[in-house]
Amino acid sequence: MCHAIVTCRSMLWTLLSILVAFAELIAFMSPDWLLGFPRNDSDSGGFRPSLGLYSRCLRLGARGGGVSCGPYAGTFGEVASGFWRAAMLFLAAGILVLGVVACLSVFSVCFQSILRKSIFNICGLMQAAAGLLLLVGLMLYPAGWGSEKVLSYCGAEASPFRPALCSLGWAFYAAVGGTLAAFLCAVLSAQAEIATSGDKVQEEIDEGKSLICVL
Repeated sequence: MCHAIVTCRSMLWTLLSILVAFAELIAFMSPDWLLGFPRNDSDSGGFRPSLGLYSRCLRLGARGGGVSCGPYAGTFGEVASGFWRAAMLFLAAGILVLGVVACLSVFSVCFQSILRKSIFNICGLMQAAAGLLLLVGLMLYPAGWGSEKVLSYCGAEASPFRPALCSLGWAFYAAVGGTLAAFLCAVLSAQAEIATSGDKVQEEIDEGKSLICVL
């Protein structure tokens, strides 16, 4: 018989797991990793072009003209730096793992084990592994700041780990926050396991309840 078990800690873990996966995916796709200096007079009104892992945003025409955002790399090999290509691989792998965990976390309400192993413990280990993958990706990312593409956005003084005239955009900070949250989720998974296997839950299972809600 399937028992739907809902606790505050398990729901917190589930919601945070889903949020982290989406946050990392959105950050990965965003062009706002680096904010460059105004490249021409049309940008002097405050607009700063932005550069992401594989995309960018530029102003078209004179001041007040439209902004064009899209990929600057048509293929993986055209990504600005070898370090960025490596970073993308690690980040994509971490996001994929987080996405799988997010899906499993939804089903954890009804299924608390996989092959007799706690689904929370399995997901917690996966989230810790994803956090490590994301961390490696984030460490590789600034090593690519010496590429020609970054020089055109950040000035000739840009170099690895030194963005010169550029500043970090919200996407980078979102990726860092998501990485820290992935490790937090790994810790919370243990608390979710404890909450869903506690004495109160077992008592309600023994009473024959199929929907069990415990604070």
